[in-house]
Amino acid sequence: MTSILTFAPAPAAEPMPDVYVSPPVPVTVDRLPTPAGAVVYVYQDTDGSLSSDCTGCGEYAWTLQVSREFAEDHARDCRRSAA
Repeated sequence: MTSILTFAPAPAAEPMPDVYVSPPVPVTVDRLPTPAGAVVYVYQDTDGSLSSDCTGCGEYAWTLQVSREFAEDHARDCRRSAA
């Protein structure tokens, strides 16, 4: 008995691109100062979600629940100064 795979060649692999294309950079939509002089940056990502990054404690936050209010709460409560 002969397998059907004998007659069906494997599909050709897609060629890899010659250059790396980085994903689009999120857009900074807000900068919130902290009491210690650091900054919480709020970004809008390409999918419309928000993320935030604190220059004081280094916290990076991204979930579907991140909102401007989430970033404001962190900016109000973070006591670490910018590194």
